[in-house]
Amino acid sequence: MWDTSRDYRLLVAEKSVEFFLKTIEHAKFKGKWDKKKAQKLAREMVPEIEAMRYSYLDPKELTDTPQMKTLLEKCNGIIEALGGDGWGRRFVDLASKDERVKVEEAVAKVNFFLNTILGLGRRLSLGRIMDPVIAVDILVGEVMSTSKHPNADRLLVTNVNLGRRAVTVVTNDLTVKEGNRVAVALLPPQNFRGVVSEGMFLGAGEGVLKDVRGEIGGLPKGVPLEAFNETRNLVEAFLKS
Repeated sequence: MWDTSRDYRLLVAEKSVEFFLKTIEHAKFKGKWDKKKAQKLAREMVPEIEAMRYSYLDPKELTDTPQMKTLLEKCNGIIEALGGDGWGRRFVDLASKDERVKVEEAVAKVNFFLNTILGLGRRLSLGRIMDPVIAVDILVGEVMSTSKHPNADRLLVTNVNLGRRAVTVVTNDLTVKEGNRVAVALLPPQNFRGVVSEGMFLGAGEGVLKDVRGEIGGLPKGVPLEAFNETRNLVEAFLKS
């Protein structure tokens, strides 16, 4: 029997619903979208996740439960309520100059929630792992471009291809360059002096890992254990926030 009540994947999924509800309550999204429907569907996810948390099923068995199916259906319903494909770009495009950064941050937070729920089954399929790092996606990416942070000399803004989508990652390793193969932990977004970072590069003592093995968008291979420490700490901090 597996203690699902302490499974970090389910704990973060539950917390991400709360995170989403707080985000859209105050988000200044313009254009056509159904806020009430999105809120209703998100609230309906909570009892489904709770049922999974107290099922004490093996993680792999949870992937085939009615609750998992319902979560995915409600998640897709939320995407439709937000405006369907391309919803995030439309909200950013419609934002005023003064509101743009806040809207980008809100969009990134919503994407974190959606990714957490949509990828839950994939993470549960990895089996019995009681570690905070299993609660978020950690994927192989390729750095597509880099630029200096407009408001911080010691930060670099990178655009990273993760296969299914691209993300922005802000890093303090100024040696990161186009073509680097990196491992990205998709964490709750952070605003670094006006630029929203959607994840964090894994790194060891020498800085960011820049030659990570594995397929783009897949799990990284051969990553040193110490490279996961900061991700572990940030997941724990998110659960306590």
